Amino acid sequence: MMRLLLPFSSPLSATSSPTTSQFLPEHPPPFQFDFPNLSKILKNSVIGTLTGALSLTLVFSSPLSSVAASDDPYLSLKPPSSSQDSSLNHFDSAPEDCPKEDEADDAEMQDDDFKTQLVTNEGIVEEAWDIVNDAFLDTRSHSWTPEAWQKQKDAILASPIKNRSKAHEVIKKMLASLGDQYTRFLSPDEFSRMSKYDITGIGINLREVSDGDGNVKLKVLGIVLDSPADIAGVKQGDEIVAVNGMDVSGKSSFEVSSLLQGPSKTFVVLKVKHGKCGTVKSLKIQRQVNAPTPVSYRLEKVDNGKVSVGYIRLKEFNALARKDLVIAMKRLQDKGASYFVMDLRDNLGGLVQAGIETAKLFLDEGDTVISTAGRDPEAQKTVLADKKPLITAPLIVMVNNRTASASEIVASALHDNCKAVLVGERTYGKGLIQSVYELRDGSGVVVTIGKYVTPNHMDINGGGIEPDFRNLPGWDEVKERLSKCNILQQS
Repeated sequence: MMRLLLPFSSPLSATSSPTTSQFLPEHPPPFQFDFPNLSKILKNSVIGTLTGALSLTLVFSSPLSSVAASDDPYLSLKPPSSSQDSSLNHFDSAPEDCPKEDEADDAEMQDDDFKTQLVTNEGIVEEAWDIVNDAFLDTRSHSWTPEAWQKQKDAILASPIKNRSKAHEVIKKMLASLGDQYTRFLSPDEFSRMSKYDITGIGINLREVSDGDGNVKLKVLGIVLDSPADIAGVKQGDEIVAVNGMDVSGKSSFEVSSLLQGPSKTFVVLKVKHGKCGTVKSLKIQRQVNAPTPVSYRLEKVDNGKVSVGYIRLKEFNALARKDLVIAMKRLQDKGASYFVMDLRDNLGGLVQAGIETAKLFLDEGDTVISTAGRDPEAQKTVLADKKPLITAPLIVMVNNRTASASEIVASALHDNCKAVLVGERTYGKGLIQSVYELRDGSGVVVTIGKYVTPNHMDINGGGIEPDFRNLPGWDEVKERLSKCNILQQS
């Protein structure tokens, strides 16, 4: 059994291939994926994260790589020159691949196929049962107990399950009995589409893998067929060593995925390492798809032109959200903005990690961004800001009943740390964490395994966040409210 972890906190269609911008605004957010490292589950083989594991990489700080378009390495339409060789792909080390290792990989794949064929219908059902038994967090009815769950298993397995289709139906009914709207079954086709999820723009997703010595390597978890990376020669399991000449050791999969993003038709150079033999390739890859910028901004004059306010609209949290927000704030500040408004209305979320990194831009070092709670102690984490804030000007965050998930993480972090006042309507209230697990026949299950708790120890889920004001206040009132908040917090 393998676990796939997706960092979404906004609506996804259960029957269509997910993309960075695929949101269903007419429906409330159905689920969000995130990544606590549950010790009871680690005995199973882990697929890993697509953009960062909560327990491993939520507490990091992305570099402020660019604050102006002219400094952005993504904007070059020419391939970065990493070698005199004009060919698309070339080797930096020994030109030979690792034939012996490739043969071992093939043998391992064949062995996995053989094991898949051997798995029984009862075994698949029991595998799904084990996941719930070890990781499920009952946040709704509070009626789930290990004893009742064991009785359900005994009843299900009391008679033979005749075929795989029946096994899948049994799992669906078993999960439905939990009363959790976010816990559900994925067919092999649905799971396959999720495993190819790509926020890099070149057709790969990444996972963080420990080397056993306390260091983390970034490896290619999945690759989209006929994508730019696939055509260039990137293979599943390759280690990403460098991006555009930048060593990525120690960086999270989210950071590197953001580095890989850029405008369509521009180029990125990857250094990838294939296998344990140490062969390293430099690959020049032309980006095919780029996430649309979620940031729009303008400078507003208030009080008869005496005060300049920077207005920033964030539509979603994708791989470009943090970087583009930094550019917007810098430009607005250079134009004289002394106050800021961040509009998160109708922002259903997106990448949880992007929301967390966005919140850190405004927080002092040591401030709590968010905490997670779950049944397993390994799922109980507190995320802290680890750098000085980019901007300390007074801030208004606008919210409504469609401000959800990653947006609620940002709003609560800034509000509870006295960095912003909230204006508008109570937020949606989506604060649960789901993991996606692959079963041995290629199907999967989505299971709620944790929840988010704000810095002020409030449970986001269900109730949402109540704003400070219904209508826009004056800036003097904003400053007074933030000042009182800080005094109260210090005392």
